[in-house]
Amino acid sequence: MTQYQAFTVSELETQQGDRPYLEFLRRKGMSLGIYTLPVNGADSQHPHAADEVYYVLRGRAALLVEDERIDVGPGSVVSVDRGSEHHFIDITEELSLLVIFAPPSTPET
Repeated sequence: MTQYQAFTVSELETQQGDRPYLEFLRRKGMSLGIYTLPVNGADSQHPHAADEVYYVLRGRAALLVEDERIDVGPGSVVSVDRGSEHHFIDITEELSLLVIFAPPSTPET
């Protein structure tokens, strides 16, 4: 029985294709996915039932959480509490994000 899984971002992006979101790992306590938004794209997320962490792989934008704006770029890490209104705005470079939900959840995109 395998005790681990290993991924590369390039392999995940190939699997993702044109879909905005690809969940690639689900465990009892968390799920991981890749979320991509185009330049000037609309992010139609709704508050989630799980805590969420975004790690920006590439791109630039702002994340609006409730009424607070957080500018993000490669290497940014932002945690959003469950139930908080949030979405990405002002996407100036294609945005690719590693998304971690705990406990597991799948966003409605």
